[in-house]
Amino acid sequence: MKSSLFALFLLALALSSVAATAVNAAETSDGNWANWRGPHYNGTSTNAKPPVKWSEEENVRWKVPISGKGSSSPIIWGDKLFVLTAVPVPTEGAEAESPEGEAAPEQTPPPRDSSTERPRRGPGDSPGGPGGRSRGGRGRGGRDRDAAPTTPLAFTVICLDKLTGEKIWSDVAVQETPHESGHNTNTFASASAVTNGEILVAFFGSRGIFCYAMNGKLLWKRDLGKQQTRNAFGEGSTPALYKNSIIIPWDHEGDSFVLALDATTGEELWKVDRDEATSWATPVVAEHNGAAQVILNGSTRVRSYDVTSGKLLWECGGQATNPIATPIIDNGKAICMTGYRGYAVYAIDLDATGDVTDNDDYIAWSRSDVGPYISSATLLNNRLYVTKSRDGVLYCLDASTGETIYGPERLPEASTLYSSLVGADGKVYVSDRDGTTVVLQDGPEFKVLAVNQLAEGIDASIAFSGDLMFLRSEGHLYCMQQTK
Repeated sequence: MKSSLFALFLLALALSSVAATAVNAAETSDGNWANWRGPHYNGTSTNAKPPVKWSEEENVRWKVPISGKGSSSPIIWGDKLFVLTAVPVPTEGAEAESPEGEAAPEQTPPPRDSSTERPRRGPGDSPGGPGGRSRGGRGRGGRDRDAAPTTPLAFTVICLDKLTGEKIWSDVAVQETPHESGHNTNTFASASAVTNGEILVAFFGSRGIFCYAMNGKLLWKRDLGKQQTRNAFGEGSTPALYKNSIIIPWDHEGDSFVLALDATTGEELWKVDRDEATSWATPVVAEHNGAAQVILNGSTRVRSYDVTSGKLLWECGGQATNPIATPIIDNGKAICMTGYRGYAVYAIDLDATGDVTDNDDYIAWSRSDVGPYISSATLLNNRLYVTKSRDGVLYCLDASTGETIYGPERLPEASTLYSSLVGADGKVYVSDRDGTTVVLQDGPEFKVLAVNQLAEGIDASIAFSGDLMFLRSEGHLYCMQQTK
């Protein structure tokens, strides 16, 4: 079994020109997008053929409403699409919202209403952070926290048919009143689900972690306690699923740790304390030299742990604060990045051991003039596409050397970026909080192919499956497909 999985892994490497990457069963199935960073954990697909142009009227296969709030990105396995949301529970006598997208899919969506209110979601920004002002003043990240909730929310898992948008199943994992208010751009369903085709893992942070069969049957659940986040800005990290291990980050103002659970039973495999404060970082797992390591960024340093035991393998300082962007694994290196109150992009050798902060033998290259705050970068054909802070400013770097291929380039019409970059079919897609998605040509020169606009802002990341593209806005989920 191990040898066959390894052979499939090598095939995926050949297809993606990636010499070391995270391994998941999704790598062997063309249409799967099993986590929010895609089959190669870098935001790219090697076989998807998504549309380049769309609007509320053009190239929309279906559109369904998603009740509640959530910046959880859609994920896909086979014909099933999964998304998470948090729906207010009505007071007595009020009519409940339906979280499942019960309304018939809108085959002919209404035209864009320019008066649509900005969405308010995403990972928290600390006071005094970058302004992130958009051209129209509607894409600001915000610095405030909302009032603490006083009524419960239904933390809900939704499964839709990816071809039609019709509901297959949904389940309220838990109903609870959150103990913290959350930043005014955050939601209580900011983490994304993850699957391997056998189970679906839904993580609602302080509300718990829930493991489902693909048909919606709850297999197990576990309460991990309550996080106390900085300034009550809320939570947003997504766990990693690797073989039979679920790796959960838990960095907050209390006792921080990283935890591995048995995916079959929910039992603890290992737990390691972390000297870290609140972050919204998501771990990534890489196989290298016959072993697997999980890489997790932090405000003080990025660390790598052995997946089997939790043993600390290496660590590296130099990152800026508030890490959110997920590392990218490429050619035996972990490219780790931050972009709040400073910039840092470090390419660290996966053979590293111990503290390599100032060790040039293990740091292939680094940059201190660019780095994303919230949006994760993407990698296509050895070109690393990375934004600066949360602004619509793009750099294209050589992933092997860190040298600038082009940039900084201002993305037309793009304002504040929360959604992570994705790529497919020789194109790069960048979405912003005003509903704009800029499509670029992958290559050594900055070339804009299209600027697309939807009626609502976008914080979730795009998912691809074949010639379909899935995009979650403030209140809807779209399936885009090129009209034949």
